[in-house]
Amino acid sequence: MLRGVRGATTVDSNSETEILQATEELLLSIQEKNPSLDSADLASAVFSITNDLDATFPAVAARNLGWQLVPLLSALEIPVPGSLRLCIRVLLHWNTPLDQKEIQHVYLRKAVNLRPDLHQNSN
Repeated sequence: MLRGVRGATTVDSNSETEILQATEELLLSIQEKNPSLDSADLASAVFSITNDLDATFPAVAARNLGWQLVPLLSALEIPVPGSLRLCIRVLLHWNTPLDQKEIQHVYLRKAVNLRPDLHQNSN
């Protein structure tokens, strides 16, 4: 079964170091909340960033974690007026037997406001 795992985080500024550290923290948190998640079971990962972030690709953080064979894509979010700024999002396509209700989505920092209904899963 293919399942989607969502996550998001924010940074304080448009720097390569901050983007990579925050993305790595997000991916490690997703793995922590979903202990059976192994990069070998990922069909792909799509990262998006807001248009105020252009210092690096967030997908580089996944490569730095050893996700060498996972197809990765980085894209810009639609710049909707009033939307959360300095935000990095990810959608993992995970081959897993888990039911959708068992998937733990992770929202960190100011991104908890994107899905307050899931915030209890991000602690």
